Amino acid sequence: MAPLNNSPVLILGGGLIGLSLAHSLAKKGLSVEVLSRRRNEAAGFVAAGMLAPHAEGLSGNLLKLGQNSLEGMSNWVKTIELDSGMNCGLRKCGIVVPFTNIENRNAYPTAYLGEKLSQSELKEQIPGIASQWKAGLLFKKDGQIDNRRRLMRALEKACVELGVGFQEGVEVLEIIQKQNTFTGIYLRTAEGQIKQITSKEAILCSGAWSNQLFKEIPISPVKGQMLSIQGPKEALKRIIFGPGIYLVPREDGLIIVGATSEINAGFTEGLTPNGQAQLQEGLSSLLPIAKNWPHMERWWGFRPCTPDEAPILGSSSIKGLWLATGHHRNGVLLAAITSTLITKQICKEPLSTKETDLLLPFRWNRFNN
Repeated sequence: MAPLNNSPVLILGGGLIGLSLAHSLAKKGLSVEVLSRRRNEAAGFVAAGMLAPHAEGLSGNLLKLGQNSLEGMSNWVKTIELDSGMNCGLRKCGIVVPFTNIENRNAYPTAYLGEKLSQSELKEQIPGIASQWKAGLLFKKDGQIDNRRRLMRALEKACVELGVGFQEGVEVLEIIQKQNTFTGIYLRTAEGQIKQITSKEAILCSGAWSNQLFKEIPISPVKGQMLSIQGPKEALKRIIFGPGIYLVPREDGLIIVGATSEINAGFTEGLTPNGQAQLQEGLSSLLPIAKNWPHMERWWGFRPCTPDEAPILGSSSIKGLWLATGHHRNGVLLAAITSTLITKQICKEPLSTKETDLLLPFRWNRFNN
């Protein structure tokens, strides 16, 4: 196991968070190497791409983090598009949250941030919505990005253009440390060889698998199944975010339908009849006219979940090992702010008071209190 003679910043995980960090660090002139077992299993490839801090009813510190990321999303995406030459499909289309009664609408955690809709106004926003929905909230600032078909591919290309190295099909086996200082990793190559890479710094962004490399963080997988249907173009102009089900319309009429939330599935791969039936029932309960639109694709993925369903960001107990994981449902939304804050820390750029306040609630050891 002779060590390789290079010392880039190692990105342990090639999903959306890992690619976002690789891109931002490479923009700063750092040498970066992305190590990934199988990028297409990353949550960034299977998520719906909602940018919904308000529609999802986030609160407290997580709401603040999400709002700050949403505010910086447009400039972040423009940089990726310039570096890649590709469009990422960012749209501020607005999100509608429907309710069966006015009382539930008014009690929603972020109701004060949205526009209240009567049943008639709800029907104007979502033609064909089921009659059981009597009221709604419209969050005009929320939107979406086409993560699955555009953003992930654009980030990959932008990283390559900036000289980021990629090792795909490798499995990081162990983090190496000496006196609580990160010194490198052991990995198994796609050809089965065990190798050592020495480095002074790495970022753990392995999503639902992060706990396998760093046992001190409580992260577990939450499986989600999804499907897509092809509707008429312009049939649905707003995202609908219902209880346990959401519909995300792309510009070409493709609609993403998601998602189950299976906390006891572990890393069990594959679709299940129960999960697919749940999605179909949810689709019918929101938009009955869509239940017979043709199905295009079905897939699944694993969200990285912490006990408080919020990310783990910043330094760790090992000097030189940084953490950017546990984003649960909000990885796409939080990619922009995550890459900004972690990059500034690695590059030893001073954080503003606001940025420090944003990071502090998401430190790795908060669960020990």
